[in-house]
Amino acid sequence: MTTPTRTALAALSAAGAVGVAAGVWGVGIERYLFTVRRHDLQVLPFGSPSVTVLHLSDAHMAPWQHRKQRWIAGVAEAVQPDLVINTGDNLGHERGLDGIRDAFAPLRGVPGFVVHGSNDKVAPSGRNPFKYFTGPSHHPVFAPSLDVDALDDYLAGLGLTLLDNTAASLVVGNLRIDALGVDDAHREWDDLDAAEAAYESLPDTDAPRLRLGITHAPYRRVLDRFTRTGVDMIFGGHTHGGQVRIPFAKKALVANCDIPLDQARGLSTWTHAGRRVPLNVSAGLGHSIYAPVRFGCLPEASVLTLRARAAADSSERPSTG
Repeated sequence: MTTPTRTALAALSAAGAVGVAAGVWGVGIERYLFTVRRHDLQVLPFGSPSVTVLHLSDAHMAPWQHRKQRWIAGVAEAVQPDLVINTGDNLGHERGLDGIRDAFAPLRGVPGFVVHGSNDKVAPSGRNPFKYFTGPSHHPVFAPSLDVDALDDYLAGLGLTLLDNTAASLVVGNLRIDALGVDDAHREWDDLDAAEAAYESLPDTDAPRLRLGITHAPYRRVLDRFTRTGVDMIFGGHTHGGQVRIPFAKKALVANCDIPLDQARGLSTWTHAGRRVPLNVSAGLGHSIYAPVRFGCLPEASVLTLRARAAADSSERPSTG
């Protein structure tokens, strides 16, 4: 065997070993390395007490995922949030609600908002993962329906208000929180006109107020509309942070929507129509049962401490840290 042939075989063997190691890490290890991402933001009216927000997204829960269920419950107990934001895709299996009940039980009585992703309504299906590189995924012709009514009843019993194409208010301490939200924009179930109309119909008040925009899929049309509407902050999910990333790279490889790839995970600033608004896109807690892998993108929950603006900044854009 010639030296060039030996060199080529050695290179192929090394590449194969790296590929196998990456697969073992992504499938067998990293998808269980749940983490909390924390941020401090000055977005509240001057003089307001701080508010702790727990942002959960894309659990894609299956009943056998006990490690994920225990971890979510443990975070909920440890954080003791004042407000919960749930940006959808809670279910990943026809019996996924069994796991959601165990995971979210410590959040009972905590107020918050929820919007749907498609996997709150229809079960996931197998698909070619390489097609995500050609643009946002298409929808299967048929997928089994999930019991979204049972899910909504459970989440409402916890204290979450559903914001699919509508708006609502709640009070945390002396702070009024107004929020508008949309149904899954990836499926084009969003109705921004209806959400904005409901938002503008909320009763007026002189109480200190925080304004939020909430979406499952952070498409530009949704983020732009929320920003024009005047929200102080936007929450989204859906992207899984790319799910498989080049380690330490700032950009995701894919986002499964039209958001810029460097904003597919984490806290950033969305700019539109002369306004700059904090945007938190959760990389999510799970994955489809048909794509059980995470690489360079830990599953996560977000804990955001919202603080009051300084008096001199009370009329300026929110600052992030």
